Parts: sequence; C-alpha cells; structure tokens
Amino acid sequence: MSVERWAWCSIAVNVLLAAVHGTIAGASGSLAVTAELIHNLADLLTAVAVLVGLRLASRHSETFPYGLYKVENLVAAGLAGMVFVSGYEIAREALLAPRAPVRADAWMLAALVVTAAIPLAFGRAELRAGRAANSPALIADAKEYRVHLYTTGLGFAALLAQRLAVPIDRIAALFIVVAVVRTGWELLRDAMRVLLDASLDADTLSRIRECVHRDPAVSEVQWLTGRNSGRFRFVEAGVALRVAELSKAEAAVRRIEASVRASVPHVERVLVHVESPLSRHVRYAIPLADPEGTISEHFGGAPVFAIVSMRRGDGGIEEQRIVPNPHRSLEKAKGIRVAEWLVAQKVDVVLIREEVRGKGPDYVFRDAGVDVRTTDRATLGEALEGS
Repeated sequence: MSVERWAWCSIAVNVLLAAVHGTIAGASGSLAVTAELIHNLADLLTAVAVLVGLRLASRHSETFPYGLYKVENLVAAGLAGMVFVSGYEIAREALLAPRAPVRADAWMLAALVVTAAIPLAFGRAELRAGRAANSPALIADAKEYRVHLYTTGLGFAALLAQRLAVPIDRIAALFIVVAVVRTGWELLRDAMRVLLDASLDADTLSRIRECVHRDPAVSEVQWLTGRNSGRFRFVEAGVALRVAELSKAEAAVRRIEASVRASVPHVERVLVHVESPLSRHVRYAIPLADPEGTISEHFGGAPVFAIVSMRRGDGGIEEQRIVPNPHRSLEKAKGIRVAEWLVAQKVDVVLIREEVRGKGPDYVFRDAGVDVRTTDRATLGEALEGS
C-alpha cells in the first residue's frame, strides 16, 4: 500500500472513531469520553494535513529546486501542535467545567473496547509502513494511535467506575492530558531535529562511511555528513582517491554513489567531493617467502605479506605487520584475488620481484590507483630502504 493510501485510511479510521466516541459522549455525558472525542477530531485534522504533506513532499519547482521534502516534517510539527491544543482543551474542561451526571450503559463499554482495538491494530500496521517508507508523517500518525489505546482505555475505566458508583471521570480526563502532551512533545522534538538539519544517526553514518571506504580507489574518508529531509536522506562526503586520471576518479565517484544508495534506503542525493590526501603515511605491501623477511620470488603464491606503514616525512616505520596470504591455496586467479585483498587493505605501494605488468593483478592495481614497483632486493629491510 502506498504512503498516500495509508493517509486516506487514517482519515477513515479517525472519522469512525470520532463518530463512535461522539455518540457515546453525547449519551453518557462523560468528560473523559468527550476528551477522547476532542482527541479524535484533532487527529482527523492532522490526518488530512498528513495527506496534504505527502502530496507536496516530492514536488520540485524553480522556486524549490531541491523539492518540498520538509513539508512532511512541518506536518509532523503541526500534528504536535494539534496534540497540545487537545491537551489544553481536555485540562480546561476537567478543571473548570461544572460537574454533570454521567451515565454508563453496557453498550457504551462494549463500543469503547472496539474503539480501543481498532487504533491498536491500525497503528501497528501504519508504523511498520511508515518505517519502511521512512515517512515522518506516517510514523507520527502511527505513534498518535498508540495514545488512543491508553486514552480510550481511560474512558472505559471512567465509565466502568461510574457503574460501580466511583466517580473518577475528571481524574481520567486529566490522565488523558498527560498522555496526549507527552506524545505531542515527542512528535515536536523529532520534527524539529529534521527542520533544523540535525545529523543522521550515528549508526547510519557509520554504515555509509564503511560503504564509502570499501571502494578500492578510496584511500581515506576525510569527512562525512548527512541529514534527513522528510523521509529522504541527503549524504555528502569528502574522500581522497589514489587514482589520478580524471576518468578513473569519475568512475570511482559513480561507484561510491551507487554503493551508498544500495546500502542505505531512501537516499535522495549523494555528493562526493574529491579532496587532497591528508594521510602522513604510505602503506607498503611486500610478498615474503618467510616471516623473517626474505622477499618471495612469487606474488600470488607468497606464504605471507608484510604490510608496512611509513611516514612520508622521514621514512620512519610507523607500523609493520606480517600477515598470511589468504589466497595462497587457490588453483586459479590466485594473483587477482591477492591483488583485490591488498586493495581492500588500502595499500598504496606494492613492492614485488615478479613482473605482473599486463597480467590480472596489474589491472586490479591500476584501477585502484595502487603503485606497483619491482625490486631486486632480497630482504624486506633492503627493499624498504630503497623505496
């Protein structure tokens, strides 16, 4: 079901609830049920506003070239305002209105049970749909239905107590105020975060950062920002690339954009800025015949690799690791798999004795901007000194 159809369904549910509660309020004279009727009418108006917001949210124009995405958040803020007005009206009636007799018939209690079950079931379904569509307006509307479960329950309790000669009608009405105002605050808080361009949550940003960093041409992710606008997300990143050719840099940017869209739902726009490298280190990879540092004559068949980070300024070694070759036992495409593995390790330079020019590993390294150098040195230390 589309987002707009959910909004239409919400309007229909609110019309039904308002009609039932209006009938009960008129017949019983209960302030608690009357408060719930006011609550329904406010929700009906905001459901209409949600539909209008959803209709406008994705439209673009010359005046609004980036779209009207935040209309949905304005709708959510308006819904919060309606909730606060409902709370005020309920409190005013409970504290200032003259007392009146309350009637509580069995059919009224049965009807309230039904009108508590309807928003419970519909609200759960709408919440799932709102989260799937990343729609703040639908999510806000679904959360408001949760309040109906409690407030209708309070109306039921007030009428049941009245049948037992325990007058708690006004107390129940004031409890409804507390529930309504709390929901209104949550809706307003969430809407204002988006309207003020608050950042995407930390988990989403972390997922995007990992996605960007995985691209073989990316040497480092220097900065990353993101924000919500309605149910859509906008992402901006600054990356340093190892590739120098314009065509390869453009291809890397397109891959990053596509990867982010595939990994994170509801991303409307991804802007990737290519920045100058800030890293003070160069990461080398050298195939070794043994952990003691003898350079292997072979690339793909080397048992271990040395991964060494050297400072650009003085050539000092910052970090050195000896890691096993995870693809040594492969029968086919061993060199290509090792090259892809080293690219994933974010190495900048590969020092080898075997000539790989024109072979599979060479193409992998060239596409990722990794510098491949041949060396005639026998040991790791000698090769690093000569680099």
